[in-house]
Amino acid sequence: MAPSASSIGPRLSLTGAGLILVALATLAGCASTLSARVTNFNQWPTDAAGATFSVVAHAGAPNELEQATYYTYVQAELEKRGLQRVAPSQPARLQVALSTGKRLEEKSALVPVYIDSPPIFYPPYRDQLGRYYPGVWVSDPLPRYAGDRVVNTTIQITTLQVRILDSKGAPADKARTVFDSRAVFEGRGSSDNLPVLVPYLARAVFDDFPGQNGQVRQVQLDPKTGAVIKD
Repeated sequence: MAPSASSIGPRLSLTGAGLILVALATLAGCASTLSARVTNFNQWPTDAAGATFSVVAHAGAPNELEQATYYTYVQAELEKRGLQRVAPSQPARLQVALSTGKRLEEKSALVPVYIDSPPIFYPPYRDQLGRYYPGVWVSDPLPRYAGDRVVNTTIQITTLQVRILDSKGAPADKARTVFDSRAVFEGRGSSDNLPVLVPYLARAVFDDFPGQNGQVRQVQLDPKTGAVIKD
């Protein structure tokens, strides 16, 4: 299952938790690991250990509650790394903003087609001792390549982008970006899985935080526990 709600934000309602568990069971049944492609750009300040942060939320937005839930996942990952969250009304050195995206995309691929080979006839013959062996038809166990066919597949593409701005030494409206990371999941499924996938993507974004600048890598996660799988 995804990282537990008790460790990353408000406890889910029974109905919501049930729906998420069903969706997670579907994801877990599709693959032994969940893979996210993470792109990381950062100029993380060397003196930011233990710095305070607040989130930049959009009050009154149509998906305000949904985004607030996603912020709890990001907050938890930052707190695990020693940063201290403060209320939006209090001054903080770092401001955190996130955005999510989801879409379904049709992708085509060529798939080889094999058909059963026709039986092979071995004619009659006599061996060196004069024994006669009648002809026989034998099935060819190896299928025959018949060409390729185009297969269309619907791919679910889900993204989480996290930006962190540093206001130290600059006016709040001129804070500079010190961390910008995007995690992308591609797989079969429904775009409605966004709430299920965001906890995984948050863990992928903050794996080895702040990470190497300009790096693109694949992060593997356990679909049952949400843990990052290291080689």
